[in-house]
Amino acid sequence: MAITDRRLKLQDILEKILGSDHVYFNAPSSLRMQYPAIRYSRTNIDKTNADNIAYLLNAEYQIILIDSDPDSLYIDSLCQLPKCRHVRHYESDGLSHDVFQIIF
Repeated sequence: MAITDRRLKLQDILEKILGSDHVYFNAPSSLRMQYPAIRYSRTNIDKTNADNIAYLLNAEYQIILIDSDPDSLYIDSLCQLPKCRHVRHYESDGLSHDVFQIIF
């Protein structure tokens, strides 16, 4: 499966977790988002070679859950995703931001 196809599958999973379409990929900082929201971007592509040819590509994404509730109901669901880990939490502009990394 191509990286683009897997990213679109991740988009679907994140929309299902959030229960809305407030999921943004590489959204510009000027975009006016509706909350709660998930903002995510690709941070790395890990390549596995076989016979000097790219055999497997895995993309790593940073996912940021943005919610007015610091104990957001969505944190548990994101933590349940395979190969997903919580990295940090911070507050900005009166909103809670929980940062995750996932290999997908």
